[in-house]
Amino acid sequence: MATKHDPGTVLEKQVEKVKTPPMYQVFLINDDFTPMEFVVTVLQKFFGMGREKATQVMLKVHRDGKGVCGVYPRDVAATKVEQVSSYSREHQHPLQCVMEEA
Repeated sequence: MATKHDPGTVLEKQVEKVKTPPMYQVFLINDDFTPMEFVVTVLQKFFGMGREKATQVMLKVHRDGKGVCGVYPRDVAATKVEQVSSYSREHQHPLQCVMEEA
């Protein structure tokens, strides 16, 4: 059954704004034990960086104490942190990976 509208009635389209989910930065934290080459490998393997970009980020971690690996939705960021942490433990390195809301 079709609903009839009064021709004088103006229908307004309601646009519902969907709030974008918060994004999280994933960081590597410098330590005095994890080899630089291992950090480069982690950046390539888990963050899809090319060797040059991975080397730049590794040097930032080395110089500044931490470096951003990427920005992701919460679930993706948490997965990356867990993957890096597990991989580092498997290889007996104390490399820390953390996330913070961007």
